[in-house]
Amino acid sequence: MSHLDLEQLPIEETEFSVIDFETTGRASINSRAIEIGIVKVKNLKIIDYYSSLINPGFPIPGFITQLTGITNEDIKPAPEFDSIANRISEFLGSSIITAHNLPFDNFFLTNEFKHCELEPPDNRTLCTLKLSRIMFPELKSKSLSSMVKYFGIRHKNIHRALGDATVTAKLLLKLIDKAKDEYHVETIGDLFNLHSKFGTARGYKIIKKQLAEDTAGLPDQPGVYLFKDSKGAVTYIGKGKSLRGRLKNYFTNNAAKKAKKIVRKSNRIEFIQTKSELSALILESELVKDHLPEMNKLLKKYSRQYFIKVNFADEFPVIKSASKFEIDGSDYFGPYPNGDTARALIEISDKAFRLRECSEKEFRKSKKCYLFDIKRCLAPCESKNDVEYNEELIRVYEFLSGNSQGTVDRLLTKMKTLSDQKKYEEAAQIRNIVQAVLKQLNKASILAEPVNKACVLIRIQEGTAPDYILLIEGSVIIKDNANGEINLFYRAVEDFYSGSINISKTLTERDLDRLKICLSWLIKNKHKSRIFYLRDFDNTENFYAAFGDL
Repeated sequence: MSHLDLEQLPIEETEFSVIDFETTGRASINSRAIEIGIVKVKNLKIIDYYSSLINPGFPIPGFITQLTGITNEDIKPAPEFDSIANRISEFLGSSIITAHNLPFDNFFLTNEFKHCELEPPDNRTLCTLKLSRIMFPELKSKSLSSMVKYFGIRHKNIHRALGDATVTAKLLLKLIDKAKDEYHVETIGDLFNLHSKFGTARGYKIIKKQLAEDTAGLPDQPGVYLFKDSKGAVTYIGKGKSLRGRLKNYFTNNAAKKAKKIVRKSNRIEFIQTKSELSALILESELVKDHLPEMNKLLKKYSRQYFIKVNFADEFPVIKSASKFEIDGSDYFGPYPNGDTARALIEISDKAFRLRECSEKEFRKSKKCYLFDIKRCLAPCESKNDVEYNEELIRVYEFLSGNSQGTVDRLLTKMKTLSDQKKYEEAAQIRNIVQAVLKQLNKASILAEPVNKACVLIRIQEGTAPDYILLIEGSVIIKDNANGEINLFYRAVEDFYSGSINISKTLTERDLDRLKICLSWLIKNKHKSRIFYLRDFDNTENFYAAFGDL
């Protein structure tokens, strides 16, 4: 495929090879690669992996071993680069070679091929560090570790090539998602344009006088903007953390094709200022559904979320991981930053408590299994003791709500018993679980109550004044909402403390959409928000007294 043809390729169909090297030192002619990791991405998914240790032909410096854990014993049997060069070329194919701090990894890729007297790959390249600098100017650090932490990506095997390449691939997908949403990136050419020219692009002259006037007084605050045609019909709706900065992207020489098309079709721009990006996201979603602009895509994808689901459709509820929240009578704890955290919490629960873990098919056999014998299940299939089971379920809820002391005490007692029985391997496993609990893993959730039962006030500080959002039993209520909910915020507070609120039975599709947006934003922006539990205040007066600016 020629570079010109590649430019027109939809971003979804573009193939990326995210690469990372571990080396004997910095990018100098005397440094060599000791490990390579490559992650293949296509259809905006990770589809393949390649990794190998590499024998550089001389000993690894001690500080590199200390950093990576790769020893001279490890690389003795490893292949030299020339014996894997062809395999690497085949794996890369015609994909976009991508790395975080691309010049470093590209130096070693090129240098290793030259050492073998082979032609280095001439693939197009992309740097996630450069994209991060362009798209997140507000972040102090755009290092891989900082970006991974910002997005809540789990980083396994730090300072190992495949581990670092994998998290870089996940970061790339996050950046592409933002580029599609906020910069109208649709093709790989659009992404290259953003990557290579955005920082130095000059604005082009706005020919339409009204557009120039409308953009002149835009605030540096969050909000929603509406492009309108000559008849006043809405052609496109978008949102931004900064209305001024966001709309500036439409009027640059290298703006994406879609952005230029929106400008050509529009005569006016209106904007609605909000107090936070979260309020803007919710308002944007609802206005798009109300106006159905021709240039908006209706179906907005939210980042994958992770929950622990307590399924009350079962006779004796089990806890399972879930990737989406539904109003289905179950309780949902979360969201958690990643699936590994949710699964780890379930493993802790299974080993610390005695809820059943079996499938419905096994449960219906009404025959206890080995988990009862090792005191990991109450065997409700046989005993049908719902009182005892519910008491155990309450303990699980306390643990998932962040109260870990009772769980630690139970596990320590169990560990001592196993040790006394000389079951040292099993005791060591329990010790590891205790350590995980003590790391406050169970406090990784955004909320300390099930999402569907949570009654909280969320305080967000982004603009000049704080934004307040109520989350009450699945319903999201925005203070000073720009979409026509006057006084609903205060009414909801009054209803809660009077005991008359019962929102969960009347949730609409709009409520669910708001909740998905809210949870998706909170998991990424935990540092910008504080959560207050309504039940921590005795009455309405105490509640309002705690928040002077309400």
